[in-house]
Amino acid sequence: MSDKNFHLTCKDHLVSGDEFRLQERSDFKILETIPKPENLSVYYESENYISHTDSSKSFTDKIYQAVKNFMLMQKLKWINKVSKGNNLLDIGAGTGDFLQTAKRKKWNVEGIEPNAQARKLAAEKGIELQQELSYFKDNSFDIISMWHVLEHVPDLDFQLKELHRLLKPDGITVIAVPNYKSFDAEYYKEFWAAYDVPRHLWHFSQTGITELFKNHNFEKLKTKPLVFDSFYVSLLSEKNKTGKSNMVKAFKTGLESNLKAQSTSEYSSLVYFFQKC
Repeated sequence: MSDKNFHLTCKDHLVSGDEFRLQERSDFKILETIPKPENLSVYYESENYISHTDSSKSFTDKIYQAVKNFMLMQKLKWINKVSKGNNLLDIGAGTGDFLQTAKRKKWNVEGIEPNAQARKLAAEKGIELQQELSYFKDNSFDIISMWHVLEHVPDLDFQLKELHRLLKPDGITVIAVPNYKSFDAEYYKEFWAAYDVPRHLWHFSQTGITELFKNHNFEKLKTKPLVFDSFYVSLLSEKNKTGKSNMVKAFKTGLESNLKAQSTSEYSSLVYFFQKC
């Protein structure tokens, strides 16, 4: 890619300290992390990578877990409103909390999670997770969810083809991703925690993700904001920028981001509902 596609240089604040370039993919308004490490798994090897644990050690961990637990039922309510059936696949299921919640509400649940430790924790909750999408047959699911997972997928085009294959006719995929057009992203720039390079290989705008899914025979039905994300991401971003978790500053920035998004719709993270065409 040429320099005209260059967006930012960001550092891995979690594991390595390595720097990566964010460049715009030429066909869609999507940013790509350059270079892509050959062995991505080493960049997840941290006790602080919370989605692969149930950690509540630090104050930030406690905030994450509290918000996660609150949002489990909200996510299920959103899905209940759009689904015509009760067969659910969650890709990147982590430690299985969302699927456990759905199972209690009589959903037929399946999940994918590549991380062995996360799968083990899910199994202890009665949720057996698979490692590969190839395990499942065509037209199997009414709903496929990816909660902050699509940004981690190495091959976007293959992933969307698999979503289309696995969904029943008129099935719906629910995709939650950070929004690099949000106020908090523009405010923190290279320190914005939701860039999270190189674990996040892709960075989405509303235009970019909508065009991407349209190109793979999906129609956008609606979007929903994840209003807590701006506060949590701002808290992590403050630490990236200053080395300290400045709660007051983070709260103010997160609040300002949500207030601005009421008119712009550019929330820190968004949930997209795409229907298979």
